[in-house]
Amino acid sequence: MPKKKYQNPKGGLNEAGRKFFKRTEGSNLKRPLKSGTSPRRVSFAARFGGMAGPLKDKKGRPTRLKLALKAWGFGSKEAAKNFAKRHKKKK
Repeated sequence: MPKKKYQNPKGGLNEAGRKFFKRTEGSNLKRPLKSGTSPRRVSFAARFGGMAGPLKDKKGRPTRLKLALKAWGFGSKEAAKNFAKRHKKKK
């Protein structure tokens, strides 16, 4: 789990977190996309729509999963799953 200083309070990683990840792992992470049907957003929706775990903790606060979904413009796992089904590429 990333350190707090690299987490965006609204979900995902902040700019410092993305730079840290690039330095340590060599991967170039991009910012979340709130709208549109880009393949990146469809892929995120497919992955996170199927993730296990609650959207709220025991105290009723949103979990990191819920925050990440919101950062990408989805209100729930079901919304993300439906979006991915509608927009995935046909083979």
